[in-house]
Amino acid sequence: MKSGQHLHVLGVCGTAMAAITALAKAKGWRVSGSDANVYPPMSDYLTHMGVEIATFSEDNLKPKPDLCLIGNAMSRGNVEVEYILDNDLPYMSGPEFIGRYILPHRHAAVVAGTHGKTSSASLLAWVLETAKKQPGFMIGGIPENFGEGAVIGNSYPLTPFVLEGDEYDTAFFDKRSKFIHYHAKTLILNNLEFDHADIFKDLDAIKTQFSHLLKTIPQSGHIIANADDANIMDVIAMGCWTPIVTFSEYKESNQDGWQWQSLKEDGSHFRLYQNGISVIDAKWESIGKHHVSNACAVAAAAVSMGVSLKAIQKGFETFKGVRRRMTKVGEANNITIYDDFAHHPTAITGIVDSVKASMNNNGRLWVLIEPRSNTMRSKIHQEKLPKSLKSADFVIFTPPSDRNMDKNDLLDVEKVCSELSHDNVDAKVLKSTQEIINVTINNAKEGDVVLILSNGGFENIHQRLLAAIKEKTNT
Repeated sequence: MKSGQHLHVLGVCGTAMAAITALAKAKGWRVSGSDANVYPPMSDYLTHMGVEIATFSEDNLKPKPDLCLIGNAMSRGNVEVEYILDNDLPYMSGPEFIGRYILPHRHAAVVAGTHGKTSSASLLAWVLETAKKQPGFMIGGIPENFGEGAVIGNSYPLTPFVLEGDEYDTAFFDKRSKFIHYHAKTLILNNLEFDHADIFKDLDAIKTQFSHLLKTIPQSGHIIANADDANIMDVIAMGCWTPIVTFSEYKESNQDGWQWQSLKEDGSHFRLYQNGISVIDAKWESIGKHHVSNACAVAAAAVSMGVSLKAIQKGFETFKGVRRRMTKVGEANNITIYDDFAHHPTAITGIVDSVKASMNNNGRLWVLIEPRSNTMRSKIHQEKLPKSLKSADFVIFTPPSDRNMDKNDLLDVEKVCSELSHDNVDAKVLKSTQEIINVTINNAKEGDVVLILSNGGFENIHQRLLAAIKEKTNT
């Protein structure tokens, strides 16, 4: 492309499209954008970058842009989508743009899997930065070490570029998974479970997309695969043409590949082995054995990319985590509030068990949950969800919305709470966020921890609850 060409982005205020916009600006595009709702803080972020933003209108496409990017949230019937199609304007999806204009001549390192993509990608980017590799990255969260979710990095040939490999579909006109467009040279396969029930019929449908992904990795690349995950191994058995490096939990009887061992129950101190030899012993701020597994995968990937063990360990020990992944909201009256993005039983199990372990039997653990994603709102995980919360002392659900879903298909949160009571967990469903706040502030005691789980805003319960505790403490 020629510097200064005009790129117009539909759905520009979405997290992913805003990140792509930042990368496009860094590559010399002149960018405009449109969305249904234009408001701070995203509008301020985009305006600061010099992006012209407007609500959807045909006028935004006059004069004709050199290229239009159509976000995943866009559908037929949108006024700009219809104008683009009727007038033969050039268009593509965001992931295709990344593959065509950002990744050529770079070493794409992609993290794929049901859980841990954001945390692992953030950790890998920081390890590469610590090793002075000047990586670029596009991550669906904000790594605290960088303060932003997308950076172009050094565009020198073969400089690493780290991406989350999302299996969700690309656009209304491209039903392939997003990760197909990223042309990975190094691929981390963390885990694989059924998710995204709104677009995948079953687990086999997801495995098919992962199998397609493996077919795009060159023989000169590396696949870092979780040997403890049977579904990942099934996908590899479907066909693989790339060298595989495995990682797994430490067992004395198995010394193949990379292995991880949590030396503390909460995962804050761990050891990594390479072919049976201890190579890294690290303490860090992250909590959870699942993060130790992520670290093992990142170490294997980084070594394959030429990073020293010393730099990897330094990266681990200076890693500050990811915003909304066990982020401390605040503390009042010796009650600590954390925010986490977990919205799948496996992720919830990992974070709840780890937080409880880190408390060392001091205080009680409250878990406040907003079932928000399509999968989390459905009955798909009806049986798994109670088991994921049994380490908590108190659990409060807000009722799942029946948005675009038959009420008979909704998660039965009352049944989840009833089953939790058999494990001596005080669990209930409260209809409003304010009710949840009231019950929590009237019953939480000094030393308790409140863990808030949602992949959405949860009506700003985090700050409202903290403010309510402070007010009650001062009265």
